[in-house]
Amino acid sequence: QLQLVESGGGLVQPGGSLRLSCTASGFTLDYYYHIGWFRQAPGKEREGVSCIDSSSGITYYSDSVKGRFTISRDKTMNTAYLQMNSLKPEDTGVYYCAAARIVLFSICDEDEYDHWGQGIQVTVSS
Repeated sequence: QLQLVESGGGLVQPGGSLRLSCTASGFTLDYYYHIGWFRQAPGKEREGVSCIDSSSGITYYSDSVKGRFTISRDKTMNTAYLQMNSLKPEDTGVYYCAAARIVLFSICDEDEYDHWGQGIQVTVSS
């Protein structure tokens, strides 16, 4: 069974940092997989936060997180990360990691992804 599991979420004060991890089981999150991090804030639609194109290594960041978040993957290629710094209350939401073998149009469009984690809560509040 192919699964993605997120970890590392929680409550953090504004200005703080968290690192989210996304670990694959049942398959190897290798170079053939594009990886995306998405989030859904309360009352809002899910949006792409950061994604990485496995073919080129090019990374994408939404304007709201550019310069503060960093997406990466480890040497074993079975875990992806989202380092989140200078967190703001508007970063609060449920964060999901996702993986896709093929992306036809847009690397950070959620419709391109077919493997999803269950989501993890990130709350930024004083």
